[in-house]
Amino acid sequence: MALGLGGDRGELPLNAEINVTSMIDVAFVLLIIFMITAPIMQGGVEVELPRAEARPLQAKDGMVVTVDRRGRVFVDDAEFSYNDFRATFRSLVETRKPNGIYLRSDSRVAYGEVVRVLAIIRSAGVQNVGLVAEEEETR
Repeated sequence: MALGLGGDRGELPLNAEINVTSMIDVAFVLLIIFMITAPIMQGGVEVELPRAEARPLQAKDGMVVTVDRRGRVFVDDAEFSYNDFRATFRSLVETRKPNGIYLRSDSRVAYGEVVRVLAIIRSAGVQNVGLVAEEEETR
């Protein structure tokens, strides 16, 4: 009687290799899920931007400051009251060291509210501030 891996009874030999086919399938499914959900997650705070003749800005290494129609201030997606924003924005800039600040504001926000937020941004030592607007419709 031979002492082999399969024996003499017609059994299949023992296979000690890892089957990676199912692992690759799971990886592809996860990749597709991330590709679909990534653009959705970049939405941020809901504001109706004013329209102007401007090229669209892309926030790369910058920080996005948003003022919504109720006058609430957001840094990226984190909400701040005006007083908290004024107190903490300088330390936030020193910690994150952004290349620039993108200021978004709802078109229905009073001009004075936007100027107050812009003054805080400038007093934090930020020189590169971009005002974000939607592209104006041509007729």
